[in-house]
Amino acid sequence: MAQYGFFFDQGRCYGCKACSVACKDWYDIAPGPEKWMSVYMWEKNAFPLTSIGILAFSCGHCDNPVCVSACEHGAIFKEDRYGAVLVDQEKCQGDRNCFQACPYGAPKFASDELGTKMSKCTLCIDRLEKGQLPLCVASCPMRALDFGPIDELVEKYGDVRKIETMPDPELTMPNWVAKANPPKEQLIPYDAEKAVQLTKRRTATDDVYAGDCGSVTELGGDVMCLRELRMKNATAAEVMAATSSDQG
Repeated sequence: MAQYGFFFDQGRCYGCKACSVACKDWYDIAPGPEKWMSVYMWEKNAFPLTSIGILAFSCGHCDNPVCVSACEHGAIFKEDRYGAVLVDQEKCQGDRNCFQACPYGAPKFASDELGTKMSKCTLCIDRLEKGQLPLCVASCPMRALDFGPIDELVEKYGDVRKIETMPDPELTMPNWVAKANPPKEQLIPYDAEKAVQLTKRRTATDDVYAGDCGSVTELGGDVMCLRELRMKNATAAEVMAATSSDQG
């Protein structure tokens, strides 16, 4: 059996979501939490060391797809030609056992209503049959995504199958490799302490910068969005919060 997979370059991705939008458009998926290609975004640290984490991920089309064995109805299977993990909508009962099993949250649902059938990334198998790339790869303006036989991707890019707080790849062996962001560098020298002093909260007194410096360096949950990568999201609201750039 041949096995195809994806490559993701975190340093090239700036979260434009062209991949996610193109996927929805091609498969006529309505706006909302049913995102076969999900672009996760989260914030790290606080001023002046802020950064944003981004991950574009659809499905690992794993060597050991635990979603397949978790489905009591035989609705999920791994086809032989490309190694895609697919779902038979007629057999799906919407019991969400597949979601509970998958560490990546790849099974998607259009709503929280009980019995909603599962859908997921198909590896764009319809396009592969025509010699075309998956939509997410073809639509990325920064070329942050690549696609092909997984052994060729590993030879070209290396065998890193986890970035940030992603699940342990040994659990399912996803056919997905990545290049993580390099360590953040300070390109322009500046006085970080002075920057904090100038940015702290203002007050109505004569000393307009009398506020506490913690107001800009110690941000609470009501100010920050997600603090870490969260791929497994059980409700529609959680999915939208983890994959939108305008949370909170």
